[in-house]
Amino acid sequence: MNETPKLTSEGGPTDTSVISEEQLKKAEAFIEEEEGAANRLSGWAGTIVTTIAVVMTLFHLYAAYDIVPTQELRYIHVGFVMMLCFLLFPMAQRFRNKIRWWDILIGLTAVGILIYALQGGDDFLDRAAVPNQTDTVLGVIFIVILLEATRRTTGIIVPIICVLFILYAIFGPYLPAPWTHRSYDFSRIVGHLFITLEGIFGSPVDVSATLIILFTIYGAFLSNSGAGKFFIDFSLGVLGNKPNSAGRTVVMSSFLLGGPSGSGVATTVTIGAVAYPMMARAGFEKNAAGGLLAAGGLGAILSPPVLGAAAFIIAEFLKISYLDVIWMATIPTCLYYFSLLIMVELDAKRFGARMVPYTPEMALGAMCRRYWFHFSSLIMIIAFMLMGYSSTLAVFWSTVLVFLTSFLTPETALWPRKLIKTLADGSIGVLTAATTCASAGIIVGIVTLTGLGLKFSSIVIDYAGGSLLLTAIYTSLIVWVIGLAVPVTASYIICAVIAAPALTKLGVPDFAAHMFIFYYAVLSEVSPPTALSPFAAAAITGGDPYKTTMQAWKYTLPAFLVPFVFVLDPDGVGLLMKIPAGGSVWSIVWITAKAAIGLAALGVAAQNWALHRTAMPERVMWLFAGLLLVFPSLLEALAEAITGYNLPSPAPLGLAITAALLLKQKYWHTPLKEVSQ
Repeated sequence: MNETPKLTSEGGPTDTSVISEEQLKKAEAFIEEEEGAANRLSGWAGTIVTTIAVVMTLFHLYAAYDIVPTQELRYIHVGFVMMLCFLLFPMAQRFRNKIRWWDILIGLTAVGILIYALQGGDDFLDRAAVPNQTDTVLGVIFIVILLEATRRTTGIIVPIICVLFILYAIFGPYLPAPWTHRSYDFSRIVGHLFITLEGIFGSPVDVSATLIILFTIYGAFLSNSGAGKFFIDFSLGVLGNKPNSAGRTVVMSSFLLGGPSGSGVATTVTIGAVAYPMMARAGFEKNAAGGLLAAGGLGAILSPPVLGAAAFIIAEFLKISYLDVIWMATIPTCLYYFSLLIMVELDAKRFGARMVPYTPEMALGAMCRRYWFHFSSLIMIIAFMLMGYSSTLAVFWSTVLVFLTSFLTPETALWPRKLIKTLADGSIGVLTAATTCASAGIIVGIVTLTGLGLKFSSIVIDYAGGSLLLTAIYTSLIVWVIGLAVPVTASYIICAVIAAPALTKLGVPDFAAHMFIFYYAVLSEVSPPTALSPFAAAAITGGDPYKTTMQAWKYTLPAFLVPFVFVLDPDGVGLLMKIPAGGSVWSIVWITAKAAIGLAALGVAAQNWALHRTAMPERVMWLFAGLLLVFPSLLEALAEAITGYNLPSPAPLGLAITAALLLKQKYWHTPLKEVSQ
């Protein structure tokens, strides 16, 4: 691929237009915080790790193409993960970049225990309810090893939560109602978690072994073939030399780059390293630029075809195809980026953003003719699924397509040396998600064993007094609070098993409840104290991490009001590509249009700017119009509670107010003092 397009400025470079090595290192530290601080190994140690990772990737590609029994696949997958985790992730910072003897011993112990389980076959599975002493001892050892691997890759919070759930299973009879449950002895708990396919080796690990790893392999092939750089260059080529090209480039490139990667922090850092110099020259303030970069990176977890690891688990929990999840995410993703684009356009007006000329090394047309094939696999993933291929086969053949098309140009070709690195990167990239899924299996296993999900949902509904609105608010707060401490995948899994039943009990379709929880789990990516994307963006821009986080909230909050439409509005399922009861395809079009206009109105209220700066009364009216359009059912319910009458739909009123405010801004605008920054 060509080098990054060279930005030029009539005023010459400034201090803010250059990103230092120190800034990039700080940003990369946040990627390590999300994905674990891995050892940088060379020599024989690096060769061993690379070999194991390559063999793991080849095994999973084979498993995607040919059938491997479920139990064997899950055990072998976790065995590879455990071995690599202990070789790549040190016990503590002071042990980095060198493999210690105890890491090898712990990894081999985990693999040995899994070999014992595999050799036991059906007899081993049949002992789940009454495991023998050897089963129990090995099960305890394996659980401890798993929690340590999770601590090394994701931090201490997830293991602590797992331990608390285990303690709940042990001491349930001694807890006050309604939390109490029947007693389970220790061997029964260990058997359920370690032996059955409902605990550690349950659905989350199955998703990790069949889908998540295949998509990380696919992402590694895309990345090493130069697709990431092409997507950024393409965005610059399409939007460069235009008003507000800096902000628009971030939005477009985050969608193109984030969709295949599914990683919020990595997308933020990758785009920020290229786009921030342009944003600085365009006049974006540091914290606002960082907030936009973080918001764009967040879109990576929401954008098809990969979304985030949690999206694959949605498909498993709901027993639907991954293609169905992609369809459900399509309109919300479009609304998210539409809202982000509106916020960017309004920001450009407020800041008086300048056009930043840039000199590409290759014209857009020539770039597309030379590197068009980078788009082909993204399209073919969906095409293969539409042709009836399973999700695993679709991503398998798309990966093969990336490999073959990489040879269309010399600089992108995956020759043996680069191919080995690509194969290793594919498996190493799944380790954090895989340990999270395995540990989350402990939580899922305890919930199924004790019936905690039904108890918790009853408690939430009781607190909400049976109100769907309050239940949705409580659920969103629960997901958000849990998401402050754990990764998105763990947050979704925990809340899906304990909080989703509360929504479904009140008549919310299960798919809407799970998508609602997924979106609020994603919101934790821009929420302190674990706001990794904004903190990484601040490291690049040199801004204040907490001010950057608040800017990211401002950019993303309008779009994150949309999930309430899924659960509160009977027609809200239209946003998930589901035709509402008594509706038609036009119902989907109508609610999407209403939501888009409403989000634009809310964006105006948040930015205090439409065609011009808004006065306070106008700002309040923009907010009111946005709520009328995005949450008509909520306002209908409030009006009925206050007046006692069923009032007509407030959406037409919202449209009328929006139109009136735009006309006023255009023809009867009173000049106010401009915002300068």
